[in-house]
Amino acid sequence: MSAPTESPVAGAAAPAAPVEKHRVHNSYIWLGSLRAVGLVVVVLVVTSLSSIVSLIELATSGPTDLIGAMLVLGAAAVGVVLLLGLVVLVHYLAYRHLWYELGPHEFTLCSGIISKKRVHVAYPRVQSVDQRASLLQRLFGVCNVTVDTAGGASNKAILVPYLTKQQADTLRNELFARKQSALQGQAAGQQAGAGAGAAGAAAVAATMGTEGTNAAPSAEGAAVAASAAASVASAASPNVLAKGEEAWGVLGGGLFGGEAVDTGAVTYEHGLSNKELVLTGLSNNTAFLVAMLAVLGFVSQASDIVFELVPGSSDVVNGTVTSMVASATAGPLIGLAIGGVMVIALVIWGASLLGACVSYGGFHARRRGDRIEVERGLLQHQLQGVSITRVQSVTVKQSLIRRLLGYCEVSLGKIDAATGEESQQKQNGLANQGLVVHPFVKVSRVPEILAGLVPEFADMPTEQQHLPKPALRRGIVRRTLWQGGGFWLAVTVAVLQVILNAVLSDPSVWDDPRDMWVLPMLNMFAIAFYVLAAVLAVLDVVGAVLWYRHSSFAVSRRFMQVTNSGLSTETVTFPRQKIQFGCARANPLQRRARTATIQARTAAGVGGTTVRLIDVSDEEAAGWLDWLKPRTA
Repeated sequence: MSAPTESPVAGAAAPAAPVEKHRVHNSYIWLGSLRAVGLVVVVLVVTSLSSIVSLIELATSGPTDLIGAMLVLGAAAVGVVLLLGLVVLVHYLAYRHLWYELGPHEFTLCSGIISKKRVHVAYPRVQSVDQRASLLQRLFGVCNVTVDTAGGASNKAILVPYLTKQQADTLRNELFARKQSALQGQAAGQQAGAGAGAAGAAAVAATMGTEGTNAAPSAEGAAVAASAAASVASAASPNVLAKGEEAWGVLGGGLFGGEAVDTGAVTYEHGLSNKELVLTGLSNNTAFLVAMLAVLGFVSQASDIVFELVPGSSDVVNGTVTSMVASATAGPLIGLAIGGVMVIALVIWGASLLGACVSYGGFHARRRGDRIEVERGLLQHQLQGVSITRVQSVTVKQSLIRRLLGYCEVSLGKIDAATGEESQQKQNGLANQGLVVHPFVKVSRVPEILAGLVPEFADMPTEQQHLPKPALRRGIVRRTLWQGGGFWLAVTVAVLQVILNAVLSDPSVWDDPRDMWVLPMLNMFAIAFYVLAAVLAVLDVVGAVLWYRHSSFAVSRRFMQVTNSGLSTETVTFPRQKIQFGCARANPLQRRARTATIQARTAAGVGGTTVRLIDVSDEEAAGWLDWLKPRTA
């Protein structure tokens, strides 16, 4: 029996058109190879320092040894060339097997040379499309694009590498347009059945991540948003580096950047003024500490190499230092050394200031439709965005210096995903600060910025519940003793001082009794550390008093706000509907003082973000637990 054949049916749907394959830019081959080879060479040089030192010693031993050293270096150069060729070949093959598709219902990324990998993302699941570009990538007008889904922080974002600026903007537009179309189609299908209108609207809201009343701005918030939208131009505060960013855009955004793409209307936007940009750099302590550690590491490695190349140099250095310390000129020499360290520290601080300014050059935070976007970086450029439905909290931070100046940092907590090393950084807590929408702004301007960017948070609670009187006593004890850096520093120094005096006070321990001058010097250092411990203890007491006076929590119908103060201050505001769970707990000492710790956990960050306030009165804690109970209206 022959197989049945299908006859054409009138009105049958035509076969779907083949989906176009979009390839990444060919700079993936040569720029990616250059980056990979650079990393490999750096690793080889660092791990082969001892071999390099041996080759230098061999080259200086004689003509025969010099020829041998040259042969070894030639072989190493040939190996590097072969390695470069292998890396280029691998990147070429990877490029040939890397593309993405925009299908009717989903986005697909295909990759892999031997092990094939296809990643599918339905359009309604797309949450944000971010761009990052290193300095080399930006010069050539390409960037890496990450597509974040609704999977949460434990999932990895989808990375599409080496797209041109035009490709990246077009992809972002297409993904959001198709997401909106898909959501509208879902809503229409769910509302088609009798009595399914309300259920369909709820399903669409769930798909978008909205949560009941939390998604709708209040009337006050809508009015403020309309006022902010009317003054977009005046809200932006360009600085000198922002002019460079504009000039970069005029040049096309890089060699292969392509023409600019309209990514939608902006209803609110602000930038950084010159003053805010400089103050942001001055308050950047992280870069300074990293630079200091790098300098110390370099000095340590360099001294080890010198000591290996010059036999006996370590003994000469140690003897010279000992004689200098024992001489009458020790004081001026030590002062000169301290002055030199301070000069180096100031130079490094200036470099970190410049780096921070360049990092925040061209900073812009804007509201575009239902998304908040932050764009910054004069050399290494990044564009991050988040849908308003994904915003979990608003955080206002003030360090001690910023608090004295009346400035703060404003950031938005969000469920985030990561890719590659970013995932490990988030697990280590290194990249969990949320989306910074202004790094250094006057506290008085915060309501204006929030009204423009997130008008949905307009009706924040205002009636603060402060801590009871027993919290002051408990806070001083907790912060100066159990958590006190000064107290434990004094204890550690005291223990070490007792041990060293017990051991070094015996003359038989010393080969030369004249070296016993070290013991009085150690005791002098111990006194200096005791003074430092006393200063830290005073700061702990001041911080405890400030914590008691300015820490609080507040609730309204839709929001909760928690302020933890001290020398620095952090205020976190989050919607009630975003709270995953909350609890109030009290240890025996808290029960005796009639206080408790309230704790709320949201979905923002790696594994959730916990916000807590210690030593709230037990009555207010009980009232807060009642506020957490589900409502029917």
